[in-house]
Amino acid sequence: MKIAVYCSAKDVIPEEYLSLGDALGAWIAANGHTLVYGGATGGLMSRVSNAVRSHGGEVIGVVPKRIIQAGRLAKNCTKIHKVASMSRRKHKMREIADCFVCLPGSYGTLDEMYDVIASGTVGEHHKPIIILNYLGFYEGLKAEAKHMKDLQFLPEQEAYKPLFVNSLEEVYESLKSIIIKS
Repeated sequence: MKIAVYCSAKDVIPEEYLSLGDALGAWIAANGHTLVYGGATGGLMSRVSNAVRSHGGEVIGVVPKRIIQAGRLAKNCTKIHKVASMSRRKHKMREIADCFVCLPGSYGTLDEMYDVIASGTVGEHHKPIIILNYLGFYEGLKAEAKHMKDLQFLPEQEAYKPLFVNSLEEVYESLKSIIIKS
């Protein structure tokens, strides 16, 4: 299975968040899956991809021209798709991946996450998205979704919606259940 991971590219975040990348990357490789990610260096992005490679796994990077020009192209990718823009990167990653996992991140992570959710909502895909609410990181996002639902901006029964989990173990179990269903 090709698992897209969206996450922070910042190095100066708490180690407990960075270590999520090590563990998830090791699990992806140990279970014979392929990582699809933004192909850049830094933070959780590097930690996930380095862990996949160090455990013998495959890494597909989808890298915008600006990232390459900034000298942030990761060296550990087994395959690279060079794209013109961040918008094209989102589209290509959505096309390649079988499912999506969101670790903690910032605006870029939220942009990628919302892109997957919005495109799934209108039926462009039916690929699962798992959001790791580690240490309550995405509580605000959950509250906003509830607020939208309370005001009927979201339907009571959503046809496509993200799965929020609180631990890596729940991410692994969710990924295993996706494999069983496919």
